[in-house]
Amino acid sequence: MAVINVTMSNFEEVKNSGKTVLLDFYAEWCGPCRMVSPIVESIAEENPQYLVGKINVDEEQQLAQMFDVESIPTLIVLKNGNAVQRAVGARPKAQILAMLEG
Repeated sequence: MAVINVTMSNFEEVKNSGKTVLLDFYAEWCGPCRMVSPIVESIAEENPQYLVGKINVDEEQQLAQMFDVESIPTLIVLKNGNAVQRAVGARPKAQILAMLEG
């Protein structure tokens, strides 16, 4: 499954998808975000049981504020619509998968 571009207009649908959701808060100008992006995309492709979304903090400031995102990249895992895991900074694939499985 491909990565979904999450915006305020589709956030409720993503949150209530019934799947475990990985949200990647990023910005185009952020170097560590560019390092995490291919990892997030491969997780989305290899794990259809998860819904993976990217949120551009420059374009979706309201969503970034909702989740108190102060540094990027920030990865947040939602289960049943609630944030259950959070990591700030670049992370290896195994660590991101562990967050999703945890």
